[in-house]
Amino acid sequence: MLTPIEQERYSRNIAVTGIGDAGQEKLLAARVLVIGAGGLGSPVLLYLAAAGVGTLGIVDDDVVDLSNLQRQIIHTECGAGAPKTESARRAILSLNSMVTVNVHSERLTSERCSEILKDYDIVVDTTDNFTTKYLVADACKLQGIPHVWASVYQFYGQVSVFLADGKQPCYRCLYPEPTPAHLAPNCADGGVLGAVCATLASVQASETIKLITGVGELLAGRVLTWDAASARAQEFQFDRDPGCALCGDTPIIEELTEVPYACSAERVAEGVREVTVAELDEMLSAPGTEKPLLLDVRTSPEWDSGVIAGATHFPLPLTVDAQAVDRLPRDRVIVAYCKGGVRSKAAAGNLQRFGISALSLIGGIEEWSQTHEITPTLLEGSPA
Repeated sequence: MLTPIEQERYSRNIAVTGIGDAGQEKLLAARVLVIGAGGLGSPVLLYLAAAGVGTLGIVDDDVVDLSNLQRQIIHTECGAGAPKTESARRAILSLNSMVTVNVHSERLTSERCSEILKDYDIVVDTTDNFTTKYLVADACKLQGIPHVWASVYQFYGQVSVFLADGKQPCYRCLYPEPTPAHLAPNCADGGVLGAVCATLASVQASETIKLITGVGELLAGRVLTWDAASARAQEFQFDRDPGCALCGDTPIIEELTEVPYACSAERVAEGVREVTVAELDEMLSAPGTEKPLLLDVRTSPEWDSGVIAGATHFPLPLTVDAQAVDRLPRDRVIVAYCKGGVRSKAAAGNLQRFGISALSLIGGIEEWSQTHEITPTLLEGSPA
């Protein structure tokens, strides 16, 4: 039975048709695990806490970084450097001190997954990598736990619910295998509009509340997509696949394993030689030798914010353009750099395919700026 304080606090929930006191009591008794406290996880956690979900679990092994704050609204500037789980826990309790928050400050692995999930009724997948998404999907199906999934990239997002009841399709019915590496966005630098995370996370939170209370029609067997650039939402249905390796008529997945996966940037970058800021300094200052050609492979807005002196703008997409690559010298050392060193490794790997031996700067311009001045773009030559 709801206390007077609970009656007052959740009065707007209780007034919703179909929820009432009984639905709110279900919310208070519910145990929901949110995997990831990032762009999607932040709004999901806040809305579920505000709705009065009694126990929230958070799985995340990362720490708060300044670049997170554009979309990960559960964290603040003063929390930079703190574990995301602890930062999220503080925010949740400051919003609703009646919620129990369990933190799991670790990466979800096949060894630990079942043990963590067993204490929860529903799992919300807000992760950003294929390895964890498949691990969560497999674990939830094998343990009979419904899970709410979403994915976002730039202006685009998609969301669905998987019931694990043997009747509705599972995640592998929708995506039997990970997206091919050459079609997958850069894991670290793909970018996303923060408000898109909020849109999809709101749907995830709504579906979770519907799962708990039994109100409404679940987004099971359906995928809702949202394109913020055109402000268009679409829905498509998908059926259970009798040949699905996870939920089909003769399933072959009976235990948890982690699907090894690297995004396109990581795979292309295999075998690329990297140089440190100190090594690049020596190359640029060595007397009697031709200086290396510095390729800034960042986007135009990033280029406009300042560069390493003497650099040429050669955005990452150009490194797979044969005509553009032909303009690069083959008798000169080339060093590619980006913001943090991820895209530049991919760029160098792309150039290797054309027979050009390119190096990548470890830590990118962020590392360089720790000991060197950044040059305004207007002082540099025209971009390539």
